[in-house]
Formats: sequence, C-alpha cells, structure tokens
Amino acid sequence: MKTENQIIELESRLAFQENSINELNEIITDQQQQLDKLLATVEMLDSRLNMLATNNGSEVASKPEEDIPPHY
Repeated sequence: MKTENQIIELESRLAFQENSINELNEIITDQQQQLDKLLATVEMLDSRLNMLATNNGSEVASKPEEDIPPHY
C-alpha cells in the first residue's frame, strides 16, 4: 500500500511539473515575440534616425561620450 501511495504522489508531482513547464514555455514564447517586436522597432528607429541625420547633413554620434554638450 505504501508503494502505491508513493507512485500516486510521484505521478501527481510529475503532472504538476509538466503543467508548470508548459506554462513557462508559453511565457517564454510570448516574451520572445515581444523581444522580436522591440528589436524590429529599435532597428527601424535607428534607420530613421540615420536617415534624418543624413538629410540634415549631420552625423549622429555613435557613442554617448562623443555627444558633448554645448557648454564644453
């Protein structure tokens, strides 16, 4: 009888773990989709910023330390 209870307990834990893994997988998939959208947005904004800088005849500083405030 004890062995049967242990098997039931293990099966219950396994079912819970499988459910948790499936939920985590869905969360990771959603986060990856959000990350992909954010990366696409950043690339588009970077492209537009470079285009605007080119149209204005100026160059965008590639590093923040290269963008010195006017009071220096």
